[in-house]
Amino acid sequence: MMTSTMMLFAQAAQSAGSCGGKCPAHAIVALVAALAAGLLIGFLLGRRGGAKTCKCAKKAQPQQPRKRERAEPRQPAEPRAPIPAGSVEIYVGNLSYDLTEEQLRKEFEAFGTVDTARVVTNKYNDKSKGFGFVVMPNRPEAEAAIAAMSEKEVMGRKMRVNEARNTVKEEA
Repeated sequence: MMTSTMMLFAQAAQSAGSCGGKCPAHAIVALVAALAAGLLIGFLLGRRGGAKTCKCAKKAQPQQPRKRERAEPRQPAEPRAPIPAGSVEIYVGNLSYDLTEEQLRKEFEAFGTVDTARVVTNKYNDKSKGFGFVVMPNRPEAEAAIAAMSEKEVMGRKMRVNEARNTVKEEA
C-alpha cells in the first residue's frame, strides 16, 4: 500500500512540472513528497495499532520475575584443628589443580615426617583452589623442605613454599 501511494505522489510531482519531471529540482521535490507521505501513512497506521493487529505478531505476555532457586543451606565450616606445639605449618601455593593431597604429602615426605597435608578446595564443586598446607612436626626438617621445595616445578607449575602466617597453635 505504501509503495503504490509513493508512486502516485511521484507521478503527480513529475506531471506537475513544465519539464515533465526530468529536471533535478522536480525529482527532489517528488522524493521529499513521497517520503513525507510514507512517514504520514506509517505514523497513522502505527497509531491505530496496525502492526499490533497483524496475525503473525505474537501477543505480548507480561513477564513474571524469575525466582532464584536457593541452593541447600550451607553447613557451618568446621573449625580447623590447632597445630601441635613445636610443629610448623607450611603454605604451598601455585599448585597444579590436578595435584592430590597424597601427591603433596609424598613430595614433602622426602624431607621428613608429615603430620597432615591438605589441598584447599572449593566447597561447591570440590575442585582445588591451587594452594594447600602441610604440617611437619620437626622444625629443621620443615625448614629444609621449605628451602628445597620453593620454586620447584611439580606437574608443570613452580610451587611457592613458605611458613604459613596466621596459624592456630596449641598451647604447650
